[in-house]
Amino acid sequence: MSLFRSAALVSALTLISRVTGLLRENLTAVLFGSNAMTDAFFVAFRLPNLLRRLFAEGAFSQAFVPMLAQARQQGDDAAYQRFINQTASLMFWFLMGLSAIGAIAAPVLVWLMAGGLASDAAALGAATDMARWMFPYILPISLVAFASGVLHAESRFAAPAFTPVLLNLSMICAALGFHDQVDPPVFALTMGVVIGAVLQLALQWWALASIGRRPRIAVRIRALREAWQSAATRTMLARMAPAVLAVSAAQVSLIFNTHIASTLGPGRVSWVSFADRLMEFPTALLGVALGTVLLPGLSKARAANDDATYSKQLDWGLRLTVLLATPSAIGLWLLAEPLTALLYHYGRFSERDVVMTAQAAAAYALGLLGLIGVKVLAPGFYAQQDVRTPVKIALAVLVLTQALNVITVPWLEHAGLALSISVAALLNALFLLLGLIRRKLFTPQSGWLLFASRVLIANLSLALFLAWASQQSWLQWQAMAASPWLRAFHVLWVILGAVGLYFLTLRLLGLRWLAFMKP
Repeated sequence: MSLFRSAALVSALTLISRVTGLLRENLTAVLFGSNAMTDAFFVAFRLPNLLRRLFAEGAFSQAFVPMLAQARQQGDDAAYQRFINQTASLMFWFLMGLSAIGAIAAPVLVWLMAGGLASDAAALGAATDMARWMFPYILPISLVAFASGVLHAESRFAAPAFTPVLLNLSMICAALGFHDQVDPPVFALTMGVVIGAVLQLALQWWALASIGRRPRIAVRIRALREAWQSAATRTMLARMAPAVLAVSAAQVSLIFNTHIASTLGPGRVSWVSFADRLMEFPTALLGVALGTVLLPGLSKARAANDDATYSKQLDWGLRLTVLLATPSAIGLWLLAEPLTALLYHYGRFSERDVVMTAQAAAAYALGLLGLIGVKVLAPGFYAQQDVRTPVKIALAVLVLTQALNVITVPWLEHAGLALSISVAALLNALFLLLGLIRRKLFTPQSGWLLFASRVLIANLSLALFLAWASQQSWLQWQAMAASPWLRAFHVLWVILGAVGLYFLTLRLLGLRWLAFMKP
């Protein structure tokens, strides 16, 4: 399967995931609103998610997938499966211990994450209880990340891309079924998280079994000692160490931002979280899809010493990023309030919540190109098994983000947190790009000037259309509050009109889609 078809498949399945994710967030806003208890859930959910990203999805995948590609390239199937078994065994027992420690230390961790909740004893207690229930989520969801790495190395992208849908559906069903049976009502979402993690792992384990790659988890001390002493796992752990540092920089920044938001008053953590979901929609559809298919492809090209293919794949990913991320950023920026109202302005989600969430979403839009670009450029280093360079850049970006918060938060409050992340993401992507070019790992293909000019003109036409539409009375979300269907009709036709105008302009300027079918 070509990279374009793989990316299209992942993007399509990710679209289903993000649509159900938006439905989940919509239901959260309707049933629970933006208040201290909703803030408590978001804080509690971020704790296991933080550790998952730190030890599993981020650092683990960056070290594991390139080594899997290299092992597969060598053709020794027994050694390849042994590496999978040993990695899964070490991961399983480590995560068991980490989950237990996290549950015990939940009060301290919640306070560190969101000290502002301390002013509301009920919210702080609820966050602690929910964190304890959700810490076991780390084990199944991290094993899901492990299974995804193996499936990606085997060029099987469908199951990993669809898996998050199960979590969203589980949380939706739990919220609808149990919100009026538990106290606080938002605790229903915690139940959905735990059930969803188990369902995700079941699907991934079935997918591994279907290709004969389901690992055997070691239970004997001797087998675990062999796994620990294996040269392959030792090498992977050594490569994970700097990757953990790189991922931890982003997660430490998240901790700081959550803590700052919690001190600004009730609702701020929720506003930023709801805006983050809006930003993650295009980020996942494009950035995650491209990053997912590029890492194994780049790793295989690197293992085969095929520098030309390696550089062409990166160039292809960057062009698609510029082509699709820039109009998405303009759309999110100019339609922040109508989109927020369309998705969230129901039930307990007030007009003030709409305005405040939209402010954060517009600030996120300014950095969308950088947020997606990082997901395309970072695999260029990981495929080279170079994690130190992204680490250095990530640490610099962490310092820069918090320095920017000193300026933006007093000025824009919670939206300032999103603006700092956006500026830092743009610089992060720029530093990664310059690093790849300077090391001659990436050479831009010809035609970039003409391509960028066409995209710029198309974006100008898009921006003019959206600026005009956003000023029309029929798109003012306050006037459409009484009719959700009318609101949806107006917002969706504006989006479809903008998309049609953008691609029509590109076609009239001579851009041909066949050029993107292959890297």
